[in-house]
Amino acid sequence: MLSIAWAPLYAHPLPANHRFPMLKYELLPEQLVREGTVPESAFFRAVPPDDATVLLTHDADYYQRLRHGSLTRQEERATGFPWSTQLFEREVTILGGTLECTRRALLHGVALNIAGGTHHAFRDRGEGFCLLNDQAAAANYLLGHPELGVSRILIIDLDVHQGNGTAAIFEHEPRVFTFSMHGARNYPHRKERSDLDLPLPDHTDDATYLALLRETLPRLLDEHQPDFVFYLSGVDVLATDKLGHLSLTREGCRQRDQYVLESCHQHRLPVVVCMGGGYSVRIADIVEAHANTFRVAADLWS
Repeated sequence: MLSIAWAPLYAHPLPANHRFPMLKYELLPEQLVREGTVPESAFFRAVPPDDATVLLTHDADYYQRLRHGSLTRQEERATGFPWSTQLFEREVTILGGTLECTRRALLHGVALNIAGGTHHAFRDRGEGFCLLNDQAAAANYLLGHPELGVSRILIIDLDVHQGNGTAAIFEHEPRVFTFSMHGARNYPHRKERSDLDLPLPDHTDDATYLALLRETLPRLLDEHQPDFVFYLSGVDVLATDKLGHLSLTREGCRQRDQYVLESCHQHRLPVVVCMGGGYSVRIADIVEAHANTFRVAADLWS
């Protein structure tokens, strides 16, 4: 049975222009339970981790200023969010959800976070609606606890935006291989250097995208030999997305998830999946595309 991290994220007050994308965090669990993909018992409530775990990844000065609302105006503007206590709680809870998913994936093979994938957060700053980097923090937790048996990690970032914060955090960490396949013209305008970046031209379609993924992922698994995988399954690759420039269909997005998760399953690699972005005009397109990720996982790890 799947383990799924959930927190009442939409209940936290946000500006009106951010509320629509946040609806998916409430609608997606409802959809999964209603259609029978997972029972309600599959969900666990995410809670914040201890400070020491966060500080394995983030600078203490930045973390304390974020906690107490002492960011400069420029720093706050870069995050895209006005600061509030509720916003801090939201971000640290997302990180806690991914951390607990990591523990559960070690036991059961897979775990998913309804939120997460905050890959634009750097050690010392936030950017692009990301304040704390949840997958980086969970990866550092694994490396900091050798008794868990994880010494090599692969981060597969298939959000339409490059995982710039994640790439910078692990730039000098050979035990973590960062792979980002993203729109070449999408945010961020200044890209960092992942271990492997595959920037895609505008309007890349299903066939081109999937062929490149199928050519690349087996090689990474063979060469890096990871013990653990983090997968960022953003659905902003859809042609319907307002912020993306790619042209995947919902079926193409589902096949992408199928290929990544089947590869992890076949190699017996524990995997944590985080949702990442999704900004289509119709909320139904966002929820359905995200739901496909969970359906694929439920079929594989049933």
